[in-house]
Amino acid sequence: MKMIWPLLTLAAFLASGGTLNAQTPAAQSESSSSAPDSTSKTRPETLIVPSGTRLPLILHNALTTRNAKPGDPVYLETLFPIVIHDRILIPAGSYVQGEITEAKRPGKIKGTGEIRMRINTMILPNGYTVNFNAIPTNAGTGGNEGTDAEGKIHGDTDKGTDVGTVVKSTGIGAGIGAIAGQSGAGAGIGAGVGAALGLATVLLTRGPELELPRGTSVDVILDRNVYLDAGRVNFNDPGHSSTMPGPSNREPARNRSPF
Repeated sequence: MKMIWPLLTLAAFLASGGTLNAQTPAAQSESSSSAPDSTSKTRPETLIVPSGTRLPLILHNALTTRNAKPGDPVYLETLFPIVIHDRILIPAGSYVQGEITEAKRPGKIKGTGEIRMRINTMILPNGYTVNFNAIPTNAGTGGNEGTDAEGKIHGDTDKGTDVGTVVKSTGIGAGIGAIAGQSGAGAGIGAGVGAALGLATVLLTRGPELELPRGTSVDVILDRNVYLDAGRVNFNDPGHSSTMPGPSNREPARNRSPF
């Protein structure tokens, strides 16, 4: 009987200790779940410039299909502030950088000069740098250039000048033939020779190069959302773009060199 009481006491102690040990992890789990999540409170707010937003830009470095090649840098600047929900997200005067991804010179018989560029970096006035993607939708160069749906800028054509060259050569040839032959037949022969020479001149020379002078306005559109750290976007001033004269209206100039 004396041996049973110590065994019963030991068994009761172990049972109570096991219960405490079983309850301790649960209590710890409840306390950890009830503790506030400090990381969620310190997570920075994000501002969004939505996909489809248009950015009016101005070109800082001149581009031409005469010497442009893939990888060449493109430097631009925003002309107008982007404001969303009464908050200035992108002030005017923010710097924008991209690169040329494709450049093609005009053909001798057909085809215009083409430049494709990718806009991928923006530096806000406070130095905050943002990566984004945008493609040109318009390029105001003072000529008749255009932009397709993929953002490729096409140069102007020179069809009017080509027709003028053929007509002028035909007239000169007709005059020379009439004088030489002193007959209508001579004029006809001369006209044919002159037309052939004019056509050969057109076929052996390239069309006008695509020229994007410094000061060209370039409109781009965002093809995906741009996420900004709200803590680094605190602008009260809408900003100011650089004063830069735009390109003057000009006639497309055909490259008279056959190379």
